[in-house]
Amino acid sequence: MGEAVLRELGEALERCQDQRYDRAWSMPRGFYIDPAVLALEREHLFLREWVCVGRVEELARPGDYLTFQICNEPVLLVRGEDGAIRAFSNVCRHRGALVAGGKGNRRRLVCPYHHWSYDTLGRLVGTPGIGEREDFDRRDCKLPEFACESWQGFLFVCCADRPPPLAPRLAALEARIGHYHLEQMALRYLADEVWETNWKCLVENFMEGYHLTPLHPETLHPVNPTRLCRHFEPGDAYFGYNAGFSPTLPRSQKGHPDLTDAEVDNCVMFALPPGLVVGCAGDYSSFLCVQPEATDRVRVKMGLIFFGADWPQDKVEWAVDLFQRTMAEDKAVLLQLMRGLNSRHHGAGPLAPADLEGPVLDFYKYLGARLAAPLQECR
Repeated sequence: MGEAVLRELGEALERCQDQRYDRAWSMPRGFYIDPAVLALEREHLFLREWVCVGRVEELARPGDYLTFQICNEPVLLVRGEDGAIRAFSNVCRHRGALVAGGKGNRRRLVCPYHHWSYDTLGRLVGTPGIGEREDFDRRDCKLPEFACESWQGFLFVCCADRPPPLAPRLAALEARIGHYHLEQMALRYLADEVWETNWKCLVENFMEGYHLTPLHPETLHPVNPTRLCRHFEPGDAYFGYNAGFSPTLPRSQKGHPDLTDAEVDNCVMFALPPGLVVGCAGDYSSFLCVQPEATDRVRVKMGLIFFGADWPQDKVEWAVDLFQRTMAEDKAVLLQLMRGLNSRHHGAGPLAPADLEGPVLDFYKYLGARLAAPLQECR
């Protein structure tokens, strides 16, 4: 595979750039199973673009921290004494051990290996057993810092040097979802899983409504049936569709007072590639933070955020149960999908119209625009 696959993929993504939705086709199998493709995605997407790592409310107090892995970069986020959230390399400046794991609260971050310690500004403040040296001044030593932004309550990190700010690229999307006030929603469910599928399969699955009724007849079909899905125009850094709520669905909460009746009756499904997909609704919303670990393995940080404090526990439990059952159905079919993609008999197929699978083509266009240069070198 390798070079031949990259040439084939480059040609397929190039065709997508001007393709109509009613003439779109899926990608060749190498797009999902070839390690050379994943290497390009890691280098030119995940290590250069803004990657979502979680929610602001996970770091509510000074000293709160969480860790996240972006490709081979261990990342540590911490809220400082000044209230600001910063992102650092999670690699100790001594011998390279990870400074922290999981999440917690510490005013001083202590590496477990030799107890070198850092403050919440990333500065080295403790080096047990190492005194004054002419060739080393700990005041000049700190954890490397990454760019970090919050948008709509989501936390993003970029490993590239001096990346352009994220928010201006999302202005049109923010106008579409602003009344939902995702930044005011509270995290009530969070899980971390590893799925044995390609990361792009997971993004595509979340971002198309074609499968909602066929795959989820008892879970999502009564809530957001396929027939109520409507594609919307993508932007440079986002794409998505509207998934209307069934008119027979009882709703316990309506969300923020800014919402119109039409917005209350709609769920905005949007992606901020490469690593975030969101189901944005008035009462509560879902999200997945996606991070590839191999061609056939992806780590998924998934959560539910709720608007308002007056949620009965049984309603929260109902939402969590629905989400878990839906994710289980998606996971099962995506594991089977990887088996199909590995077959030598797999071939590209035509995509359904824009309202059903339009976001899949939008995803291809996003990837093609960012991978065009490195893929061109292989042709």
